[in-house]
Order: sequence, then structure tokens, then C-alpha cells
Amino acid sequence: MTAADASLNRYHALFEAVRARKRSVQTLKGADQLVAWGALKLRQRRSRLAVLMQWAEAVDLLAPEIRSLPETALDAQIDELRGAFVRGRASHGQVLRALAVVREVASRATGEEAYVVQLAGALALVHGRIAEMVTGEGKTLTGSLAAPLLAWRHRHVHVFTVNDYLAERDEQSRSRIYRRCGLTSGAITQDLSPQQRADIYSRSIVHGTPKQITADYLRDQISLGRIESAWSGWQKLGSSGPLVPGLQACLVDEADAVLIDEGVTPLIIARSRREDEMSHAYMKARDVSRELDPEKHYTVDAMRKRVKLTTAGRAVLASMAAEDDEQWATARRGEELVRQALVAQCCYIRGQQYEIVDGRVVIVDEYTGRFLPDRSWEHGLHQSVEAKEDLEVTADRETLARLSFQRFFRSYKFLCGMTGTAADSAGEMERVYGRPVTVIPTNKPVIREQESTRYFRGADAKWAAIVERIRSEHESGRPVLVGTRSVEASQLLSERLEVLGLKHSVLNAHHHEEEAELIAQAGHVGAITVATNMAGRGTDIKLTPESRRLGGLFVVLTEIHGARRVDRQFIGRAGRQGDPGGAQIFASLEDELVTKYAPNLGEIVASRANYDELTGSRISERVFKMAQSRSEARDRRGRTQVMRQDDWVDRYMPSV
Repeated sequence: MTAADASLNRYHALFEAVRARKRSVQTLKGADQLVAWGALKLRQRRSRLAVLMQWAEAVDLLAPEIRSLPETALDAQIDELRGAFVRGRASHGQVLRALAVVREVASRATGEEAYVVQLAGALALVHGRIAEMVTGEGKTLTGSLAAPLLAWRHRHVHVFTVNDYLAERDEQSRSRIYRRCGLTSGAITQDLSPQQRADIYSRSIVHGTPKQITADYLRDQISLGRIESAWSGWQKLGSSGPLVPGLQACLVDEADAVLIDEGVTPLIIARSRREDEMSHAYMKARDVSRELDPEKHYTVDAMRKRVKLTTAGRAVLASMAAEDDEQWATARRGEELVRQALVAQCCYIRGQQYEIVDGRVVIVDEYTGRFLPDRSWEHGLHQSVEAKEDLEVTADRETLARLSFQRFFRSYKFLCGMTGTAADSAGEMERVYGRPVTVIPTNKPVIREQESTRYFRGADAKWAAIVERIRSEHESGRPVLVGTRSVEASQLLSERLEVLGLKHSVLNAHHHEEEAELIAQAGHVGAITVATNMAGRGTDIKLTPESRRLGGLFVVLTEIHGARRVDRQFIGRAGRQGDPGGAQIFASLEDELVTKYAPNLGEIVASRANYDELTGSRISERVFKMAQSRSEARDRRGRTQVMRQDDWVDRYMPSV
């Protein structure tokens, strides 16, 4: 590449970065929203499932012709079709033929022959839809069929997944397909240097996590400052252009986790302030909080993770304002510190929201069970948790830039995605991202047997029943996957299994390095795998012939989650590709879902129950349905609020 070409590429990257910044994503309201919804429904009809399946069948009919092409003729077909896409002149027939060609490329490169339903899924992606494909239906292959077509059309495509391991694995396994299609690819991971990142971002298809790519995009915005055009940026930055050359198109794997669960999570670029002078103040607030009485001095809203001081509580703290202490110079400052200490004490539990690793507080993602070592809570909460655990209080950090993932993904010109559970969030996908959801049928009928949920009055009875069911299935030789909501619960269950001498594997944030290996063995005869929500997402649990004969994988869910689709995602680990399998959910009135979202009703039902097991009780079932509905509604309100904040920032603070 000549120096002139390199300069032209950097200028183009700068131009696209500035254009992405200016892209309007304001939420429509009233009549505008109604018109946009009607237009979306009209577009949906043109690519609804029945039509997609017809197109997929048409692609499949081209297979004999494409398969008979020698290598040179296949390359000529690729060049011709790529040219049509690059010029923006690809007809509908060329889109179908291009998919047939890429399907053959994938078959020759990897030995994987796409099913008709996978072709339908790829077409859904090409037409900007969120495709729901159940676990084990081959989303990785489906995405690799659509990605070349998107890269030809949009020049750059970002393929998002939930962790660095999957990003690197998928890029390596798909790179031969991309190269044959005349495209370059790479994976953005934590340990890359800025020079390496810039090189990978310049490629056609980039695999990575939302955290990695959003952070690089934010760093670009900081370096660009308040420039209004690519030319002014070129004069300011010279040859050092942005890392991310704009936001053209993205394909989101595990779209429900990325776009919904983590959509409101802010990505923050911060720097440490000078040495922390507040350490002793956080410690003092911790000591004071431990002396206060619940109800008398404060009340706790566990659902919103808030603490409210009573009049008596404020009076106690006001007396401290007279002390010769800079950080406690006013009652208001003292209240703020103590309130955070109480939130850390009452609402943030070790093993659920965080863990201590090498003497540091490390946040645990409540949706996936993974460690988030490079994240910290804001507004002194992280320091309050450190003080609570008697650890060294780290310096608070100064925020330089922040961006929610929800706002980031809405900035792409083109967005599509796939996941095992999107139908439950179809309305939100349409409203927030303007993306319709298509449920792709399975290649083979699902024969998994899901047993009725078992309800219990207390947690002890529930855990005893869970252990007994695991023991029973293990004795038959059937592999068992047990899902828990937290690291703490997985360790509790592990201890109970050890008492009975049941050999098992634990997959949680403490053992994430062995994730792929543990999941690969979870389908063997007699295997017992205890996992948090992460459950090896993106990695198939393959059965051995013997375990298939014994009935396949049996999934035990130890708690009902805050969202129904998370339950579906975990249960979907069993019964992939027509395999046999089974699943059952266990729940108690002492579970977090009930104590947070229906505490009064749960206490009433528990007090009136005459037996430990409440299975068959309609009122018990209603308690959990109500609690889950409240949890989902709360999460939706939170995401709506973040979207409004994003719109406000776009309107009044358009530049970083």
C-alpha cells in the first residue's frame, strides 16, 4: 500500500467516524412513532418468515449447480457478485445466488453444509432482522453466511458476541470463508496494542465484544474532541486517525444478552484522580452504618437498591457535622456517605453482585455470572463496598466519556442479530432498535420433555429436592446440567453434592478459563455440571451415543429468573438438533425473585402453607408469575429511562 493510499484510508476512517457521531437516533413519539411502526410492519411483510423460507428453498435449489463449479469458476462467481454488492446494484436474484455461493464456500472450507432453515436465518440477517434460532441450530454458521454479503454491501461489519474467547474462536473458524470471499477479518481482544487494533479495525469483518469495540469508539470520540467535520479533524489529528472507521453495519450474536440485558449498561472511560483522600471517610461511614438500626434509622428498597434515611437517622448523622472532619463538614455530605455504605451493606452481596479476587472487589455480571475485572461502580459505591469488606479503598475515578450500549448500537446504519430467545422481547426490539424479530423453525422437531415446575415454601426443602433429583438422574447415567443464578448458589450446591460424594464440575466466574472444556464434557455419561447463567453460551453441549440412549441431557434450573427468556435460554441447552433431553425448574418462596418483587404475597402464602412442597398450588404459581412480570416491567422501565437520557444527551450535548 502506498503512502497516498494509507492517507486516503485514514481520511475515510475519520470521515466515517464523524458521520457516525452525527447520526441521529432520537426516539420518535406520538404520531411519528405510529407512522414509523406502520412502515416497519409494511417492510416486515416483504421479508416475513413464509417469504424467507421460500427464498431459502430457492437458494437450496441452486446448490447442485454451484456445487458442480470448479474452483476457478467459483472464484469468478464470487468476484462478479461481490462487484454487484459493492456498487450497490445487487438484485434480489443476485442476493439469493450470492448466498448459495457463500454456502458452497463454507462447505468447502469447513465441511459444514447449511440447512434450509439456516439459509432462512441468514436471509433474515441480510434483511435487517433479529433471528431467533434455538440452541444448537447452528447460529455460528448462519452468521458466517450472512457476514460476507453484509461486508460486500457495507464495507465494514462488526460481529459482536459475549466474550473474547468466542470472538477469537469464531473469527479463526470462519476466516477461511471470509478470505475466499475476498474479505479480511480479525478479532479484537483485551491484550491487543493500539497499533494491532487499528490494523484489525481496518479489515472487512471484525469480531469482538461490545465492551471492547465500544471502549475503542469512545476513546476515538475523546481524541476527536468537538470537531465538526472530517477536514477539521484531519488538520487536528494529522496522520493519527481514529481506531474505529465509523459504524456501518453490525451483526449481534446472543442479541438478547447484548441488546436487552446489557443494553443499558454504560461503558465509561475514566481516569484515576490524585491519591484518594476519602479513604478514612468511607471507613467511618461504614462504621456508622453498622451502628444504625433498620426501620428505626433507615429503610431499604432492595428492588431498586436504594436506602432512605428516617428522621431519626438524619438526626444521628447531623450530630456528626460539628466534628472537625473535612469530609463530614455538612450533614448532607455525611448522609450521602452513610447512605452509600448502607446500600453496599444491604443490597450488594458477595457471591451475587461481586466477588473478592486477589484482594480486590470484582463485579460479577448478574446476567452471565462472569467477572468484570475492569469495571467499577460509580459515585463512591465501589469504595463503599471495599470499605465494607475491609479492603484497601481505591481512588475514585473521573469520568471522561460514557455511552450506553443501547445508544451505541442505535448508531449503526445497519443492525441485525441472532439469539436463542428473542421472541419474548420482540416489542422492545422493534421500539428501541427498529428491528423485527423472526422465529426460525428448527431443522428437526424438539423432543425435549419439560416437566412441571416444583414449588417449595423454603429454600432448604428446595435444595434437598434438587440434590435428590440430581442423584437420581446421575445413578441412571444421564448427564445433568444444573443452572444457578449466582456464584454463591453454585458453591452452595457444590458443597451439598460433595457431602453425597457426587463428582461434579462447577462453571462460574471462578472457573471461566475452563468454560469450553467443562461444557464439552457436560454431555458425557454421568456428568454433573453446575453452572451460573453463563452456561457456556456459544458452546454446544454434544451428547455421546450412550448418553443419548439414556435420555439425553437433563437440565435442572434451581431458581426462576427475572426474565422468562433467560429461563428458556438455559432450558434450551437440552434437546438440541432433535436430541432427547429433559428439564425441570425448582423454586421456593424464599428465592430472590419473590423476596424482591412480591415479598408480602410470598410471606402470606408461606405462612398459610401446611407442607414444604407447594407444587400444584395455583396461588404459588401466580406469585412467581407476578414477581417475574414485575421484574421484567422494572427492567423495561429502566431501559426506557436510559433511552430518554441518551436522547437528552444527543439533543443538548451532541459532542463528547
